[in-house]
Amino acid sequence: MLSSVNVSIESLNLMTLVPMLIPIVGALLILVIDLFKSEQDRSLYVMLSLLVLGVDFVALIDSAGVFSKNGTLMGVFDVMLIDGLAILSQFIIVGASMLFIPLALTHKRFHEFSYPEFFALFLFMIGGFQFMVATDNLILVFVGLETASLALYTIIAMHNRDKSFEAAVKYFTMGALAAGFFSFGSMVFYALTGSVEISQIATVLSANNYADIGFVLIGVVFLLASLGFKLSMVPFHTWTPDVYEGSSAALAGYMSIVPKIAAFVVAMRFFEFLIHSGVVWLEVILYMGVVLTMTMANIWALVQTDVKRMLAYSSISHAGFVMAAILIGTTQSNSALFLYWILFSFTNLGSFSMLWISRQKNLPAHQQSDHSYNKFAGMIKTAPVAATIMALFMLSLAGLPPFGLFWGKMYMISSAVTGGYTVLALIMALNSAIAGYYYLKLIVYMFMKDPIVENGGHIYSANATLPLKTIIGIAAIGTIFAFLAINKLLEFVTAFVYNSGY
Repeated sequence: MLSSVNVSIESLNLMTLVPMLIPIVGALLILVIDLFKSEQDRSLYVMLSLLVLGVDFVALIDSAGVFSKNGTLMGVFDVMLIDGLAILSQFIIVGASMLFIPLALTHKRFHEFSYPEFFALFLFMIGGFQFMVATDNLILVFVGLETASLALYTIIAMHNRDKSFEAAVKYFTMGALAAGFFSFGSMVFYALTGSVEISQIATVLSANNYADIGFVLIGVVFLLASLGFKLSMVPFHTWTPDVYEGSSAALAGYMSIVPKIAAFVVAMRFFEFLIHSGVVWLEVILYMGVVLTMTMANIWALVQTDVKRMLAYSSISHAGFVMAAILIGTTQSNSALFLYWILFSFTNLGSFSMLWISRQKNLPAHQQSDHSYNKFAGMIKTAPVAATIMALFMLSLAGLPPFGLFWGKMYMISSAVTGGYTVLALIMALNSAIAGYYYLKLIVYMFMKDPIVENGGHIYSANATLPLKTIIGIAAIGTIFAFLAINKLLEFVTAFVYNSGY
C-alpha cells in the first residue's frame, strides 16, 4: 500500500527559491509585454531588466541577513542550499549583470539589443547560474548549467556577424560535449554512492575509505573536464579566443566573469572534500592543470596581434590563477578566490567595455582585425582620456600596486604560502611578471607610438554614450580606489566563507 506523506509549506522553506525565481519571472514578463505590445523601445527592456536585477539584489541581501542569523539554509526537499558560497557568488553574478545591462544603450547598429528576446534570454541565463551555485545536488547543477548555457549560445549568435555564428556553433558543440562529461561523471558517483548530493557523496566515499578509487578517478576526470571547459582550463580552453572574438566585446567581458564564478563554486563544493580526504592523484591533476593554464595562456597571449584575443588568453590565465584556491583548499584561499574575482570583475569588464566603444563596422585597409594593436597606436594623442583609462585597466590586470587586482594577487599568493604551496606561489608570481609584458605592450602602443591614422578621433566616439561612459567610470573608480575597501571587503568575504565551513 502507498502511504501518504504530508509536507507542510513551512518545511519546504520556499524563500530559498526567491532570488532564482526573480530573474525568471522578469524574463517571462518581458516576453509577455512583447507578445501584447511589440516593437517597444529597447530602453524599456533595459530599465525592466535593471529593475528585476535590483529586486534580485535586495532579495540576496535579505538572504545574507537570514544566513548570518541562522547559518546554512536548506529548502525544497533539501535540494536548495543557501550558504556563504551561494550568497557571495550570487552577489557577483547579479552585480556584474547590473553593470553589463546598461551597455545595451549604445549605438543602434548593435541590433541584438533591439530584440526583447535578448533581455529575456539574459535573465534566464542569470537564473540558471544562480541555481548552479545555490545547490549541492548534481542534477540541479546540471539543470542550471544547461539553462544558462543554452541562453548564452543564442545571445552570442544574435550579434549577427559571420564570426558570431561561428562562435555560437563552436560554443554549443563544446558545451554539448561538456554537458555529456558532466552527466557521465555524475552517473559514476551516483552508482558508487546512491546519491547525487555532494555532501552525501562525500560521506559515503569517506565511510567506504575510497575503496572504489578507480571509479572515483573516472568520475573526477569527467567532472573536471566538464568544469574545465567552463573555466577555460588548459587543455579545454580552445573555444575561448574564437568565441570571445565572435562575441561583442562587452559580452566577452561578461563571459569572462559570470559563468566562471558559477563553475568555481561548483568545483569548490566538489573537489575540496576529495583533496582534504588525501586523494593524492587529484591534487597532482589539479596542480598540473593550474600551472599549465596560467603558464600556457600567458605564452599564447604574448604572441597575439589582436587586443581582444590577448584579453581572452589573459582571462584564461586569471582563471588558472584563481583555480589555485581550490587546490590549496583553505579558508584563506577560498576567501582570496572571491576577493580576487570581485576585483577582477571591475577591471576586466572595464577593459572589454573600452573595446566595445572602439568597435568599427568597416575596417580600414591597414587594420587586420577590429582590435589590432595598431588601432591603439598613439591613442594618447587622439583620445587621451580613453588611453589613460585603458592604461589604468592594463596596470590593474598586470597586478601593479595600488590598483585593484594587486591586492587580489597578493592575498592569493599569500594563501598559497600559508597553505604550504611555496613552489606554486613562486610560479604564480612568475606568471604575473610574464603577464605584465603583454599588458605593458598595449600601453607602449598607446603612449609611445605615433597614430597610424592622423584623424583618429572617430575611434572613440561612435558608441561612447552616457550609460557606457558611466559603467566604464564605475569600473575605473572600483579599480583605482579598491585599496580603500580591501579590509572591509576581505572581512565580509571571509565571514561568509568561514561560516559555510570552507
